[in-house]
Amino acid sequence: MHDFTPWRSLAGGAVIGLATSLLLILSGRVAGISSIVGGLLLGKRGDRAWRALFIFGLVAAGALFGGLAPLTSQPWPRSWLTLAVAGMLVGVGTRLGSGCTSGHGVCGLSRGSRRSLIAVVTFMMTGAITAMIAGGLS
Repeated sequence: MHDFTPWRSLAGGAVIGLATSLLLILSGRVAGISSIVGGLLLGKRGDRAWRALFIFGLVAAGALFGGLAPLTSQPWPRSWLTLAVAGMLVGVGTRLGSGCTSGHGVCGLSRGSRRSLIAVVTFMMTGAITAMIAGGLS
């Protein structure tokens, strides 16, 4: 627990909640990242600009915050290839789960979606089991 950062976590959660709420209130759109990226790559031509700006904002905010307040100076614990394969597997999982953790956990639960509740419970149980197995292997 030496890497736990409660104030950064609280601030990050507040910013995510604010951003998803503003997107829903101002445009009627849900901030499910897999759907936003999918629509950017495969969606209608006139519907891509806001998606590109949203993704740019995610990357830019992460880069800016990482530059201003880095969490660690340690090297990546895994290779870039491992990270790329893991990212692709996450993409496959979002298709199988009809959405990603941000869509189900942040947006779906706040709207009272039963499907999102089942998805989030599944995500959390799978993550806990994986952490226990991986923790036992190291």
